[in-house]
Amino acid sequence: MQRKDIGKMKINFNQLDRGYLKHKNEYDEAVITTLESGWYILGEQGQKFEKKFAEFIGAKYCVGLNSGLDALTLAFRALNIGTGDEVIVPANTYIASVIGITENGATPVFVEPDEYYNVDVDKIEEKITSKTKAILAVHLYGQAANLKRIKELTEKYNLYMIEDCAQSHGAKFEDRTTGTWGDIGCFSFYPTKNLGAFGDSGAIVTDNEGIYEKIKMLRNYGSKVKYHNEILGVNSRLDEIQAALLLVKLSHYCEIRKERASIAERYITRIKNKNIVLPQIRNRAEHVWHLFIVQTENRDRLQKYLLDNGIVTQIHYPIPPHLSQAYKYLGYKEGDFPITEHLANTIISLPLYEGMTEEEIDYIIETINKY
Repeated sequence: MQRKDIGKMKINFNQLDRGYLKHKNEYDEAVITTLESGWYILGEQGQKFEKKFAEFIGAKYCVGLNSGLDALTLAFRALNIGTGDEVIVPANTYIASVIGITENGATPVFVEPDEYYNVDVDKIEEKITSKTKAILAVHLYGQAANLKRIKELTEKYNLYMIEDCAQSHGAKFEDRTTGTWGDIGCFSFYPTKNLGAFGDSGAIVTDNEGIYEKIKMLRNYGSKVKYHNEILGVNSRLDEIQAALLLVKLSHYCEIRKERASIAERYITRIKNKNIVLPQIRNRAEHVWHLFIVQTENRDRLQKYLLDNGIVTQIHYPIPPHLSQAYKYLGYKEGDFPITEHLANTIISLPLYEGMTEEEIDYIIETINKY
């Protein structure tokens, strides 16, 4: 059934307050309870969340951190990956994936993506050298990469696998959750993530007790006991208020996930426009729809058309890391990774968030179909 025409609507790319308002009383109570406890760092709420999140992911251990970037940086540090070492990383990822490598002095080695926007596993092996120490598997936009093939390569060449799960909370490849295939899984709980906090926060998960203990030290100035600094560490701790809020959101994550999947399904089944390329879902992989990405050859024109019709979109991501000013020193130039660069010029992200109304979803679909 087609909705009645009510004229132009205004739809933001994201509307974070809608998720908060759905469970306002629970979120408010979690904050007040934590504030009244008088304990705000490395306390009961953080320990509860670490336990619950590890159970949710299917890992033995979880360490709460200050951000997803810190999770990546400390993951490589815990594995002693640094100067002189190389790490395989997708060329089309968000720059944080690469910063986690270079912050430790290691060198990123870029690999082009496949048709699912994740690393093309058929192009990894040719990039492995005697300096390669790890493969960073990034599950971009919410869909698991081909983890079975990546795992086979790490075993063949005796490499570490780190997973960047910043956008894939709860996604699976075959029957295992992202974050549990590698040595360390790195998560972001930035507010826009599917499992988003109300400020910066992140975590790692692992089954390795030694890695778990080392990252616990690294996040807390390199100490297990106060003032007894065993290694050089940093200050990267998930605070108690964010942990309490995340516990509430985690308890509702099943419904959040279903809602996002429902919106994505409506987009996929009802957007009918030959100028728009819809996302594909890999066989044996699960998509949790952190972002809904489409491609079009005249991306700027589509973005302006949608904005003129009240629909705000974003581009994830317009400048690949290898062409960023920050990594100019690596010596890459335009044309070195043509698939990645083509995506950077043609992809656009449609609104998809908790609390979207049916009317808003229908309006976006109808507007795109008229493009």
